[in-house]
Amino acid sequence: MNVVVLGLWHLGCVTAACCAEFNPVVVGMDFEADWNALRSGEAPLYEPGLDEALWRGIASGRLKFVEGADPGALGAADVLWVCYDTPVDDDDVADVPYVLDRLESCLPALRPGAVVLISSQIPAGTCAELERRHPGVDFAYSPENLRLGKALQIFRHPERIIVGVRTPEVRSKLEPLFAPFCKEVLWMRTESAEMTKHGINAWLALSVTFANELARLCEAVGADAREVERGLRSEPRIGQKAYIRPGAAFAGGTLARDVVALTALAKTHGDPAALFPAILSGNNAHKDWALGRLENLLGPLEGATIAVLGLTYKPGTDTLRRSGAVELATKLLRAGATVRCYDPVVRELPPELVGAQSTDSVAEAVREADAAVVATEWPQIKEADWPALISTMRRCVVVDANGFLDLRADAIPCVEYFSVGTPSK
Repeated sequence: MNVVVLGLWHLGCVTAACCAEFNPVVVGMDFEADWNALRSGEAPLYEPGLDEALWRGIASGRLKFVEGADPGALGAADVLWVCYDTPVDDDDVADVPYVLDRLESCLPALRPGAVVLISSQIPAGTCAELERRHPGVDFAYSPENLRLGKALQIFRHPERIIVGVRTPEVRSKLEPLFAPFCKEVLWMRTESAEMTKHGINAWLALSVTFANELARLCEAVGADAREVERGLRSEPRIGQKAYIRPGAAFAGGTLARDVVALTALAKTHGDPAALFPAILSGNNAHKDWALGRLENLLGPLEGATIAVLGLTYKPGTDTLRRSGAVELATKLLRAGATVRCYDPVVRELPPELVGAQSTDSVAEAVREADAAVVATEWPQIKEADWPALISTMRRCVVVDANGFLDLRADAIPCVEYFSVGTPSK
């Protein structure tokens, strides 16, 4: 198939690189990009293996990049795959017009019979609205399944793929596109596919919020949330794969965006939904768990030295926007603390962390610190020699929301170690 991938940030670059492994012509298209870097096989952000995958596609001659709504590429396309990472503002509201404006500028050059496949996050009902505005164009929706740090692995070997189509003819055109990656494709109407994406992320957000609220009550009564988690998973109606591990609040906007979308849909249709907005309220209340722990342990934070270990939104990426770690470090600076940051891929601190210190190692960050906060679960942090590091700290306090280090199990003398839902010893 001839595939044009529209949008060349994280989702688009992963999609283009993987499609070029099985399709003779894949064209990456965007209106704003670093073209010299892309054409040299350099992705615009860090994702393990992505640079190499892009370069293989370019070297094979199957992958190339064009700027703007190139009529030649669009006129030859069997599928226009819309893969913009939909922008989200500080209130978790998706900038859908950003995606649709760029998509609609490409439609006039598409050949008859081409399918527009959207994977960017859009509100349910968007495909139907596009069909009304552009009669004769076939639109389909397959929700993205981007996992930062594991994006190539998940794209190449998904557990299943969800695709919303309007007609059997559109399905038959898209089947060869997905066949190399997955045998289990769940075909449904476009509205159902759009709503499935909302539902998955809202359910995960609900599960995180539930687990953390339960865990805070565990702390209050002396229960251990990890033991409670084990008990919950033993219930067949909950199950072993349930998203109920206590830890940090969800961040980054990915889950929150769909909770906000469902809240807006309910309001638009006059539905008195109370659960969806409550998810965000509960999660926002949990965001200050680490800060509260530090204040309880150290008292006023002015003059205290705090090591913040990890800054990115999650391990395996260099994305800092909407990072819970950055939010925490910002609040610590406002409280008058001295903040030392370590992250293995962040070379320059963001503007909001002016006044914080960037360090090159975990050891440098924690030396003479009053407390260390594990904020992002990079393996370099876990692999550090914590028994030796603890001895260099002024006070041996480690706040680790997710229990990533499990230092209590190491029986390090004098360590004061805290994770969500774990009773104080």
